[in-house]
Formats: sequence, C-alpha cells, structure tokens
Amino acid sequence: MDLRKIKTLIDLVKESGVAELEVNEGEDHLRIVNAPGTAGKTSASATLVAAEPSSAEAEAAPAAPEPKPAAPEPRKTITSPMVGTFYRAPSPDAKPFVQVGDSVSKGATVCIIEAMKLLNEIEAEQDCVIKEVLVENGQPVEYGQPLFVIE
Repeated sequence: MDLRKIKTLIDLVKESGVAELEVNEGEDHLRIVNAPGTAGKTSASATLVAAEPSSAEAEAAPAAPEPKPAAPEPRKTITSPMVGTFYRAPSPDAKPFVQVGDSVSKGATVCIIEAMKLLNEIEAEQDCVIKEVLVENGQPVEYGQPLFVIE
C-alpha cells in the first residue's frame, strides 16, 4: 500500500468523524483509529501490518453504526402481593371482576388470589383502565408477578 493512499485514508477518517477504519489489501492490513477526546484537534493514528494474504477487498467507507433502539417504556401493572392461585371471578360461574377496557377506580376488587385456603381480594391501588390480563384463571402466581397491564 503506498503512502499517498494511506494519507488520503487518514484524511477521510479525520473529515468524516468515523471512529475506526480497517482496510485489507493483499498482504497489507491497515487500521486507522480516530482518537476520541481531542476537542479542538482531530487526530488519527494508522497502523500498517503485514498480514497473510486475504480475499477481503479494501473498504472505501465503513458502514454507519446502527442506532441503538430506544428503551421500551415500562408498563404499568397490577402485581400479585402474594403467592397463590389467581381467580378472575368470585365463583366459577360468576362474571369476572374486570375485563379488558374496563375503567377501575382505586380500591375496586380486580381479582382474587387464594393462598393457604384463604381468598384474598386484590384491589386496584389507583384509578386506571385495564389494558391486558396477563394471567389465566386458576393459574398459580408468584409474589410480584404482573397480573394486569393498566393505563
């Protein structure tokens, strides 16, 4: 690899703001790293290493780094305050306490959790709307397990 080509690549890295460029050409391997943290000055260092012949061609410009996906917004949920069995209704033939889309006021019963032969009514801690039921009727639940997605 000739010196003019290396100088041109270094200048391209400086101007583009690319953090790192790696080029393989025949037996030559060139890695250019743009030094971070140099506020007023842009500097780049290049290392030319003789390597085994490779079939990779010289890269004119590296691919742009992929943007990191935004962290999903945490869902608001009603969680189980105990270990037990989840029931949506007061009895097998009764209608469920809440359905998807229902507006629920603070203190309203949303389900029952049976623990040690005791039926514990679980109440909404705030006014909300039920967006999703996460647990099937009769399914065992753990402490802190989300039961409903709310808004």
